[in-house]
Amino acid sequence: MQPSLNTAPQPAAVAYGFHCVIGDKDFTAAVARVTEALKAESFGVLTEIDVQATMKTKLGIEGRPYRILGACNPPLAHRALEAEPDIGLLLPCNVVVREEPDGTLSVGFMDPVAVLQMTSNPEVAKVAHEVHERLQRVKARLASPATPGN
Repeated sequence: MQPSLNTAPQPAAVAYGFHCVIGDKDFTAAVARVTEALKAESFGVLTEIDVQATMKTKLGIEGRPYRILGACNPPLAHRALEAEPDIGLLLPCNVVVREEPDGTLSVGFMDPVAVLQMTSNPEVAKVAHEVHERLQRVKARLASPATPGN
């Protein structure tokens, strides 16, 4: 068995999300690449929070690049909202792009199955599983080497 070519440490596993390390070196380009990968699975980015800039402005804290993208797939969100109107309290799906201490860039995805288990509505569960599958495809696309048009 050959050693892995990716020697970057993996982000810590959490019960409410999943991650990948990406090969991008430029943070701004990485955010754009994540946004494009989300678009390929019919997600738009409704919100973008620059945590690094906010911490600098509000607290005077210098931090590593950290961006929260609020991703939404309108048809799936509509299905979930029709099934349970208050589900909007748990939307959109957050995707985090961040620089790790060693300089690598990682992407974290909210796991909709884990988060939407707060409801017992079977239609919401179906939507959560479909969103999960789409976000896993985004993760797979991002974990592959960046290539033009990818």
